[in-house]
Amino acid sequence: MALEHLVTDLEPRRSEDAEPDVKDAAALEDENASTEIRYRISSYGADYPVDGLVKRLQRGDIDVPTFQREFVWPLPQASRFIESLLLGLPVPSIFLSKDSETQKLMVIDGQQRLKSLRFFYEGVLHGKEFKLRGVTKEFENLTYRTLEDENRRRLDDSVLHAIIVKQEDPGDDDSSVYMVFERLNMTGTALSPQEIRACVYHGSFNDYLAKANGNRNWRAIFGKPSARQKDRELLLRFFALFYRLGSYKRPMKLFLNEFMHENRRLKRYDESTLNGVLEPTMALVNETLGREAFRPQHALNASVTDAILVGVARRLQDGPITDRRAVKARLDPVLGDDGFADLHTVGTTEPDKVRARIARVADALRSVD
Repeated sequence: MALEHLVTDLEPRRSEDAEPDVKDAAALEDENASTEIRYRISSYGADYPVDGLVKRLQRGDIDVPTFQREFVWPLPQASRFIESLLLGLPVPSIFLSKDSETQKLMVIDGQQRLKSLRFFYEGVLHGKEFKLRGVTKEFENLTYRTLEDENRRRLDDSVLHAIIVKQEDPGDDDSSVYMVFERLNMTGTALSPQEIRACVYHGSFNDYLAKANGNRNWRAIFGKPSARQKDRELLLRFFALFYRLGSYKRPMKLFLNEFMHENRRLKRYDESTLNGVLEPTMALVNETLGREAFRPQHALNASVTDAILVGVARRLQDGPITDRRAVKARLDPVLGDDGFADLHTVGTTEPDKVRARIARVADALRSVD
């Protein structure tokens, strides 16, 4: 039997509509930014019988991240995986992480294999009866229920090896789990940083970002929703810089990870508090500046976006703005200034530049009634 079974299931993503055009230098700058963080990670192996894994999946004790939920394996590929277990062939380990709060196991890598097992046991794949196809004659066209008793027991008792990772140090976040995701996800079309965060830091704050992403003024500014969650990442960046600007440091990616972790359950900043910042800011910006202010060179510029949104939000802390015409009159010269352009085109994630461009916007509005 050929060893084509020995593949991971980080499948290429299906083609999607063209993404909104967003210019964000942070990703490239993050790659070149040094970090002093060093991790101590414990990992251990666990061998799970297949029938036990299926029961855990059905109960929801094994959590498949939202962005991974699309099952993409065709019937022959899923069938060959089941056949490998029936034949006693080796199959790749799956990677899991245990949530310390819920004790659920989160799938880092292995969801295609796990779902193949669940669908086979439940008897349905892609809306049709799951009969094994493209396998040895002994198993061809069989379902879980029509397997001979000894083969069904063999499958039930087959073992899938799992590697379970846990971050020991630093002990106040799960940023290493993010890194594991990122490095396992280097084949096919890479997941975006926010898609990974949506898994690692899943919870009520992530749910809130999905809801806030529907704000009509934000949609008018950003455009159509991003399938890669870039719009949600910019909302996260807005909140993180608004509340934590004083402690911001490079790389931006880790700064956003830390903020998403600390407010994962909406305990530090609840939905009402976040809405109290989001809604007046988006309404004022959309009404007075419109979407073009965020696009100095056609594409929406992430650094200009955080400067405008955070700068306006900081000004609104001092009270509402009633002179709406003055907003555009004060900000147009700032946004068109060569000095401001330097703050959002080169070294955009440098702490001094992040703070300076936000301050330029906030200061320009300081005396506006």
